[in-house]
Amino acid sequence: MQTIELSVRDYRLTTAEILYHLPDFPALLQTYIWHNVDAPPKYPRLHKFLDFWEAELEGKLHSVRVASSRILKPHEVRHAAALPQIH
Repeated sequence: MQTIELSVRDYRLTTAEILYHLPDFPALLQTYIWHNVDAPPKYPRLHKFLDFWEAELEGKLHSVRVASSRILKPHEVRHAAALPQIH
């Protein structure tokens, strides 16, 4: 999808900080950063990724912190004052 279409559908740039236990050393935590465009508040892409993680990867999840930001902010969209033509 195009950036404007994603913005209209309220998709946002989503970042998740995932802390997980190392498989060989469960007392140690490792960080993984996940970025994608996703739709709040349910975040279906993030949930799909976390379901995959729990089913396929050995590191047990400890915690997930999520932050999101609009792709286009209202002040970034404006009408064009002129439409130049190049021959």
